[in-house]
Amino acid sequence: MKQAVSPSLDPTSLFVHFRGSYGSELLTAAVAHFGLFERLAARPMNLNELKQELQLEQRPALVLLTALRAMQLLDVDRSGTFSLSALAENHLIPGKDHFVGDYIGLAAESPGVTEMVARLRTNRPAHAKSGDEGAAFIYRDGLESAMEQEASARRLTLALAGRAKNVAPVLAEKLNMTEGVLLDVGGGTGIYSIACLQKNPRLSAIVFDRPEVLKVAGEFAEQYGVSDRLQLIEGDMFADPFPAADVILLSNILHDWDEPECEQLVRKSACSLARGGRLVIHDVFLNDELDGPLPIALYSAALFTLTEGRAYSAKEYRTWMQNAGLVTGEVVPTLIHCGLLSAEKT
Repeated sequence: MKQAVSPSLDPTSLFVHFRGSYGSELLTAAVAHFGLFERLAARPMNLNELKQELQLEQRPALVLLTALRAMQLLDVDRSGTFSLSALAENHLIPGKDHFVGDYIGLAAESPGVTEMVARLRTNRPAHAKSGDEGAAFIYRDGLESAMEQEASARRLTLALAGRAKNVAPVLAEKLNMTEGVLLDVGGGTGIYSIACLQKNPRLSAIVFDRPEVLKVAGEFAEQYGVSDRLQLIEGDMFADPFPAADVILLSNILHDWDEPECEQLVRKSACSLARGGRLVIHDVFLNDELDGPLPIALYSAALFTLTEGRAYSAKEYRTWMQNAGLVTGEVVPTLIHCGLLSAEKT
């Protein structure tokens, strides 16, 4: 029987290196395609003015501006007005003695940059077909998704499990749940639930996901020896009722969706819980000011290009939880930039 154990070495740096290319793409897009620094040199602007000037919708604008703030290229005052940092003022304005924009612009037509520009301008993820807004990595009723095809669902589910296998044992240590029922919404391979089950013999769990994904979860449950306590239930998390549970876990789920869908899932989770139940969001967290950290801002760009979402701040998550009637706690770090944010229904 396999055991879910924490890694002996922290793999976070591998993910930082892997996502680093998004920084190059966003910076080059800002310099060579959107002229963002020249526009702000002409006059400081607030978010709405910048969106109009750049012809970007809310989600792509936030992804781009958050990354540039994390790179310390933009400043924002208390009124929400964006201006150039000293670094950008000195090196990214044409005509300045130490201008480097033309050097950055050498990458302007590279495939990664042009693809990023297309994503920013259309506000649609890669692989989205004409007429819909979806992508292969996510599922919603009426959306063509790779998660509905056996081969592609298996490949993507196992790929995403690479990170989860490292993080899950740490999550199990920090979740503080020894008994009852854990509902793992969109749980994929079920590795987060499996780690919790192996640590807590009196706990039972449910993985709620798409049929093709659950085939992989069933195999994992057998391999880890927890199939007697892990129930697999097929469903659409937007359309179908959630099974009854004491704790609902949304692990790396909400970052796949835009703000209205996130609010919907948080509200649905809160309504499904009995008094004393908990909703636990396990995800990455931007700073509340949306100015970094840079590794999360670049991961947000990755999410933006592949899904309908982005990274969010703990403040944004807390707002949705509190609006749903939940009492929120503090973020507890796990691994690879992730953390747990719990909220209780009182």
